[in-house]
This record gives sequence, C-alpha cells and structure tokens, in this order.
Amino acid sequence: MSRPTARVLTLLELLQSGGTRTVAELADRLGVEGRTVRRYVDQLVVDLDVPVESVRGRYGGYRLAPGYRLPPLMLGDDEALAVLLGLLAGRRTGLTTTERTASETASAKIRRVLPRHVARRLDALLDTLAFTDRPGDFDTPDSEVLLTLADAVRHHRPVSIRYGDRDGRRSERTLHAHGVVAHAGRWYVTGEDAGIGEDRTFRLDRITDARTLPGSFEAPGATDPAQRLLEGFATAGHRHEVTLRIHGTVGQIRAHLPAAVALLREHEHEAVADGGRADERWLRVELRAERLDWLPPVLAALDRPFVIERPEELRTLVTAFADRLTSYARETPEGAS
Repeated sequence: MSRPTARVLTLLELLQSGGTRTVAELADRLGVEGRTVRRYVDQLVVDLDVPVESVRGRYGGYRLAPGYRLPPLMLGDDEALAVLLGLLAGRRTGLTTTERTASETASAKIRRVLPRHVARRLDALLDTLAFTDRPGDFDTPDSEVLLTLADAVRHHRPVSIRYGDRDGRRSERTLHAHGVVAHAGRWYVTGEDAGIGEDRTFRLDRITDARTLPGSFEAPGATDPAQRLLEGFATAGHRHEVTLRIHGTVGQIRAHLPAAVALLREHEHEAVADGGRADERWLRVELRAERLDWLPPVLAALDRPFVIERPEELRTLVTAFADRLTSYARETPEGAS
C-alpha cells in the first residue's frame, strides 16, 4: 500500500472516531501540510464517495456527515492480533454472551478477510499458544439482557427484570441499576431493588428478561459497583464471623485475603518497629466463612503479626496448626522413614 493511500485511510479512521477535526490537527497526525490534508479530503469525497463535511469558523475543520455508514473494518497486524486474542480470552474466562459460537464465528470472519501472510502468522500463534488454566464451563448471560441493563445504568432508567434465585424461585423486580460488573467468569448487576429499597446484586445468567421502564431515578453519589460487589461477597451470610487485627501493609494482606474474601478497616496507628516499613500498620480484617480450617495456613503464609478477636475456635485451630508444623520441623530423616 503506497504511503499516500495509507494516509488517506488513516484520515478516514481519524474522522470515523467522531467530532470535528481541525486541518492543523489532521496535518499533525498525518505528518503532512494543510493543503495536502485538503487534497486527501477531496480524494475521500470524489474517489470513495465518503460524505466529509467542511465546518467553518474558529473551531472549524472536517467531520463525517451524520448517519454515514462506516465501511468494513481495516485492521493492521497488531490490531487483528489484539481482537483475536481478546475473543479467545473471553471464551476461556466466560466473559462472553449467549453461545460460544458467537465469538468463534466472529474470529472466523476476521481471519477470512486478513491478508494471507498475516492470517498464517496468527494461526501459528493460536496453534502454539498454551494456557496454564483450563477453560471453564460458565453460565453466560443473554446479550440483550446485558445491553438493556447497560443502557439503564447509563441513562438512570428503572428496569424490570425476571430473576430466578439459586433455589429456582422466580420473581419480577424493579431495579435501579448502578453498574454492571464482570468478576471471576460471571456477569453481575448491582443496584437498588425498588420494591424493598435496599441494594442488591444479581447474576445476569439468572435474569431471563429485562425491560426498560418509563421515568428515571436519581443516581447515587460516588459509587463503585465493583467494590460493592466484592464487599457483598466478603459479608455474605456464613456460619462463622471472623475478626482479626493484622500488622502489615494493605498489599501484604490483600495478597492472601483479597477484597472478595475480607474487608479491611483502619484500626490504630502505632510506631513502626525497627526495620519495619513506614506503611505497615494495624488493620482490622473482617470476614465470614462457612469453614475455618483454611484460615490457619493463610495466616502462616501471610507471616505478619496478628491478633484473633473472634471466634475462639479459630484460635484453637491456629494453635493446633502451629503445633503440627513444629512437630514436622523436628522430624529427622531417620524418624520420618
């Protein structure tokens, strides 16, 4: 592809991104003079029949006419690789919608229109690429449900959903959706259940229908739907309520107790011990668990000073775990055999 032709196509891509582009801006992006930009625009209009409008005034320039239907995508090597790897990663992590065949047919369409030498190189990569994890078997949401909820979030419009809980009970709810979150291979929507006036989180694969309702609602203040989801997981009802105090940094603790497992709160500030880091401090850790036997190994791996506030059963388990480690460390090779 000749350089002038490549620049004309680059000009089209710049105009497709939306808005009005000044001649100076286009000239800078293309590395040419202003009169050359005007010549390239003429080529788009005359030779390719692309409706480019000239905008007069101080902030004038060029833009595409409203309603213009974009031509087929033109992807370079790096762009094609990014798209195909994105589709492949989406299939493996469950972050796709409806059927797996949708992403597979999309990949096939992209590969069919690629130049032969590019397609061969990408096929070689995809054939030789190995993953350390196995693809999961995920329940994917309906694409129409996902898009309806996303539109409701953006425009603060109530939406009616039909939902089936884990026990198969079905209900119809009015939701003021605050955000859509992808987490651990599943999609969720967070928001206020208008019927009870409380925040709730719903799995999208359990929503069978979503309809936008008339009206709007006032969006809450600064909210983080992803943080709301993780806090919901960490405080979900389980048999044991655990409270710890751990001395360390947030990063050290989060490496072993992520946000979906535990809440972190400031506890108190104390002088840093000799050799300690300035950002180490006592933090209160709260979590709920159905079982406690997994916590002693986690605390041992964390290797930070900690205090168990509750429950007493956890203190017993940690002591027993420490005793086992001590007995193993004292074993001689002869005794072990």
